[in-house]
Amino acid sequence: MQFERICPMRKGSHTRDRILDIAESGVLAKGFGATSIEEIVAEAGITKNGFFYHFSDKNDLARALLQRYIDNEEAVLDQLFAATREEGGDPLTRLLEALEGMARMMRDLPTGHPGCLVATYCYSERMFDAGVRDLNRAAVQQWRERFLPLLEAIAERHPPRDQVSLSAVADMISNTVEGGIILSKALGEPDVLPDQILLLRSYLRLLFSPVDA
Repeated sequence: MQFERICPMRKGSHTRDRILDIAESGVLAKGFGATSIEEIVAEAGITKNGFFYHFSDKNDLARALLQRYIDNEEAVLDQLFAATREEGGDPLTRLLEALEGMARMMRDLPTGHPGCLVATYCYSERMFDAGVRDLNRAAVQQWRERFLPLLEAIAERHPPRDQVSLSAVADMISNTVEGGIILSKALGEPDVLPDQILLLRSYLRLLFSPVDA
């Protein structure tokens, strides 16, 4: 998932950024294998030597694309949680507000989410070297590491109504978002993604609500 770069593609003045912008757009549209260095350099208006000045090979480009994606994703999640109540507040309220903000952000995108590099890389992982695969795995694990401590803090204050693995619930958050992206793209219905996020929000609210006496 990515938020800031969901918006119209940034036209950076720096050649490296321009290459990354073009490559990301191509990879999300048709996959990494179908996005050639030749078409990237043609659209960027540079030579192949200009490309190889910035990236040693296509795997190097893949790593740079993914690292930028991960950094941006983390920054946007940080912003979403910073917009919620203060650190000392109810952790459940913070999570529910962050998910609501995420859904609102997705709904504001006129053409929907363009796709996720993490998922795209998973589908064609044999094309990448071990370093790219490890980085992609780390990107998925970052979501678990971000949400699991928050869910544990929530469970201490609001014991869950059902016996669940909090680690699995943390994975469910990323799974819902990634799955929502795929559904939205497959159906051509941008609102599917924010609706899925709001359904996840409802599930978490019910899971941690008090059990009736």
